[in-house]
Amino acid sequence: MNSALITLLFLISSGFLLHNSAASRPSPSKSHGFLFVANQGDHTALVVDPDTRKVINKIGVDINGHEVAVAPSYHLGYVPIYGNSGVGRPGTDGGSIHVVDLREGRDIQIINLGKPVRPHCAKFAPDGMLYISAELANALYVVDPATGKVVGEVPTGAVESHMFVLSPDGHRAYTANVGPGSVSVLDLQKRSVIAVIPVAKTVQRISISTDGRFVFTQDQTAPRIAVIDTATNKLARWIDLPAKVYSSTPTPDGRLLLANAPSGNLFVIDLSTEKVTAEYPIPAAVGEIAVDAASDHAYITCPQKGTIEFLDLRGSKLESPMVLTPGVDGIEWFPAIS
Repeated sequence: MNSALITLLFLISSGFLLHNSAASRPSPSKSHGFLFVANQGDHTALVVDPDTRKVINKIGVDINGHEVAVAPSYHLGYVPIYGNSGVGRPGTDGGSIHVVDLREGRDIQIINLGKPVRPHCAKFAPDGMLYISAELANALYVVDPATGKVVGEVPTGAVESHMFVLSPDGHRAYTANVGPGSVSVLDLQKRSVIAVIPVAKTVQRISISTDGRFVFTQDQTAPRIAVIDTATNKLARWIDLPAKVYSSTPTPDGRLLLANAPSGNLFVIDLSTEKVTAEYPIPAAVGEIAVDAASDHAYITCPQKGTIEFLDLRGSKLESPMVLTPGVDGIEWFPAIS
């Protein structure tokens, strides 16, 4: 039996394949799922089973894919090709998005964005459109995944709009503008800038509460997280921390905010009090955080060490990490389908 057939049989038995008939629509699991991970170091995208700590599929992509997005069908994954440098630094300028078949583990399409714009963050909106941060264009591009074409552009009103989040209804986007240290609020229907909110000298990453009321971004000059009120589009307050943090992610149940520190700590913040309630040692990390839909486990990429750290949120303990290769970065959890 060849390796491709073995992989196919495994995915069928694990509930990974989508049912195609209208009578058997996908029924996603809240706790059992997979991780889609970009590895900058070896220029790959990985499909990982966190239960077995095994790489199911490994797909080669261009230099370098930093972030990932999974389509609402959980069938396809998208990897924007940013380039071989960091934000604001000299290097190559990517201008494409790789589309991969998560089930079959192969690259099936390359979306050409028309020019080198360093595409970075990718998010699917409720309307099915794929939004991409086009950093060098100071914009978000709107891509129709059905045609693979850019169908719109939303200016951000700032440079280095590296990461962004969408409101739950898909009407607003919020970008973290790294060098300017600001957050842009965008109207996605009118494709215009609503406000640019000054935050700090420099910021990194951005997240949004599950109810859409607050946006969080990390001050890179002080140990604190900015809390932006989306009703007023103003900086409301700060969450003080023991150390500077790089990225944050709320749990789907809305109770906690997880934040990773480059110094080597993961902080758990109770959003009802906005206080740190737990702290865990992890390798020095400037990676990303993903959480399963049941808020049972969190997964933290540590690019320098080449690991994915596993945090049991219910049991309040770190588990054994998954050791990969240096460069693991963008990560998204997606459910198994039954």
